[in-house]
Amino acid sequence: MKLWQKNTPAHKKIDHFTVGKDRAYDLHLAAYDCQASIAHAQMLYQIGILTEYETQAIVNVLKELKIQAENSKFVIDDNFEDMHSKIEFVLTEKLGDLGKKIHTARSRNDQVLVAMQLYLKQEISVIKSMTYDFFKLLMKLTKQHKDKLLPGYTHFQVAMPSSFGLWFSAYAESLIDDVTLLNAAKKIVDQNPLGSAAGFGSSFPIDRKSTTKSLNFGDLKYNVIAAQMSRGKAEKTTAFAMASLSANLSKMANDICLYMGQEHNFVSFPDRLTTGSSIMPHKKNPDVFELIRGKSNIIQGLPNQLALLTSNLPSGYHRELQLAKGLIIDGIEDIKACLDIFTFSLKEIQIREDILEDPKYQYVFSVDTLNEWVKEGMPFRDAYKKMGEAIDKGDYHPKKTLDHTHLGSLGNLALDEIQTKMEQALNS
Repeated sequence: MKLWQKNTPAHKKIDHFTVGKDRAYDLHLAAYDCQASIAHAQMLYQIGILTEYETQAIVNVLKELKIQAENSKFVIDDNFEDMHSKIEFVLTEKLGDLGKKIHTARSRNDQVLVAMQLYLKQEISVIKSMTYDFFKLLMKLTKQHKDKLLPGYTHFQVAMPSSFGLWFSAYAESLIDDVTLLNAAKKIVDQNPLGSAAGFGSSFPIDRKSTTKSLNFGDLKYNVIAAQMSRGKAEKTTAFAMASLSANLSKMANDICLYMGQEHNFVSFPDRLTTGSSIMPHKKNPDVFELIRGKSNIIQGLPNQLALLTSNLPSGYHRELQLAKGLIIDGIEDIKACLDIFTFSLKEIQIREDILEDPKYQYVFSVDTLNEWVKEGMPFRDAYKKMGEAIDKGDYHPKKTLDHTHLGSLGNLALDEIQTKMEQALNS
């Protein structure tokens, strides 16, 4: 069943190709389509298109369908093109011709636009909440392991002393930037597009401010063409924020994969959180973190996919925009899965405590050692040259007592400031 079908049905091959995976993706959006349809029906009553009785009858059925969708009991059979067709069919089946009135003064593009933006708005809030849970875990681990040292690296070369406190809190603070971008994305999608119809408005005197209020949007897209053009842009903006968050997850997962290797052996995890090899009995593979890294890297490519999909389109609706639906929904499901399993697994990280006792890390203290000479009055360049010569001659004797006190260093992690900074981001 198609809302647009007239007398001649489309060929089965055309139907299969154009519908694609929409039925599956629409299950994520069906509750929001019902929510928007309720607001639309109530608005039609306010402007005199529907009677009070008609409105209530339509709303009652839509509320039933919304509950079904929220409880994963809403089904889109193969004979329906999408959620819109199924919802309108149920309305018509239960209410007769009255059910057909729901589509007055709107288009299917209208429905997809508002359902997607309601969905994105909610999912951004969920991702923010999960990000904060991950942040809280990182801050907890920071406090637990703040005094345990590990070597810092640049260019894959041993560089200067670091600590697990510095490492965990670095990723914690980096998440604040991601929350800030999620806030920006939410502000973009928190604009009601309903009422643009097919992109050029309606001859009915619809009240777009009414639906904006009832759907709890912060604002509305006033220009109807601008509203239509937000399709694809809303998904792309959300994807940019997700890509930033994914970059952090990928980098930390990569660190863990590296630190779990026998050459480093900085961290480990219980056997039940790792996998083995089919032929090598000694293996404890970091499969979870490798998959987080892989999925996160794919998500980082999502803005580019959406940009390529939409970059050469003029104003007005084009069927390619349908493809944005699957890309963003899959990306959202993947990033939520990554955040969930990362938080679950990282709780059980096991930290090695004697890492810097290994002689191969002695040079990690070279800068701190030469800084003592500088404090005694030697020019830095002379101290640097002297240290280089001592290392070359084998006369290097590291000073292993560390005195890093400045704000943000391993001796002064600024955890209170980072916590405040995150809370401000969450509430902005």
